[in-house]
Amino acid sequence: MRNMFADKFYDLASEDARLCIVVADISPAGSIQKFREAYPERFVNTGVAEQVMIGMCAGMALRGLRPFAYTIATFALFRPFEMIRDDLCYHNLPVTVVGIGGGVTYSTLGGTHHAQEDIAIASALPNMSVIAPSDPAEAAAATQWCARENNGPAYLRLGKAGEPDLTSQSDEPWVFGKIRKIRGGESVAILAYGTITAQAVKLAQALGAAGRTAAVFSVHTLKPLEFSGLAQILKTYSHVVTIEEMAPMGGLASAVKSFAFDISARCRIDSFSLKDEFIHCYGSHADLLEAHGLGVKTMLEKLGAAR
Repeated sequence: MRNMFADKFYDLASEDARLCIVVADISPAGSIQKFREAYPERFVNTGVAEQVMIGMCAGMALRGLRPFAYTIATFALFRPFEMIRDDLCYHNLPVTVVGIGGGVTYSTLGGTHHAQEDIAIASALPNMSVIAPSDPAEAAAATQWCARENNGPAYLRLGKAGEPDLTSQSDEPWVFGKIRKIRGGESVAILAYGTITAQAVKLAQALGAAGRTAAVFSVHTLKPLEFSGLAQILKTYSHVVTIEEMAPMGGLASAVKSFAFDISARCRIDSFSLKDEFIHCYGSHADLLEAHGLGVKTMLEKLGAAR
């Protein structure tokens, strides 16, 4: 996703001189290096000064530019939170905050680099849109929307590298604010977003092997959430599962369960998320997901479908 963002941003910026990028002490990845060399006047590295990064982006937006603030998710959102709230959201400025490696993607770097709460925090901010693409193709589409159509602050949560294609076979296009079906099924609806959607697809395949066909939906836009589409899913499927690489409170599961109560939905709802704790587990991204209970086998057992 990171490289896809960089490639797409370079292409878009080559057509629109208003696009610029401000990074905070992060080595340029992919075509960001290409962009820096081609348009040095539109590239700024503030160093370890994330508050300055956000303040600069706010000033650029006030002068008619369309800046992107780009760094690791924890440092893109948590460290400069006050500036994001007061400089960007309060003034409703068209600045995209790009958080690389949401969830526990930066597994071996420990809790300081794990963005376990970012979706909840960003969603709580007035005027903030929250987007978490499920694969590189959705990352490209989301980048284009942020660059060309977004008129306010947005938090764009991306993976790091190596994410598989999950959406090329979908009959539904990526549309901001719309839930997207990426895999068909009749028995169960699995809702996910971000890189954990790959686990959702694996879970759907495992459920299929157990005789329960499962549809997978990419809920790539967390805010604004498409409640009309969610209502249709809750009414159509007798069993709905949410999977997210985020804390258990304030994310997709919370929104789905609350809305299901409001419309008196009768379906069974199961939710899987990161645990509400800092897990001191050293290992790969997959190891961290297993430790948090997001392994496919663990989820199958909790759904009563383990073979």
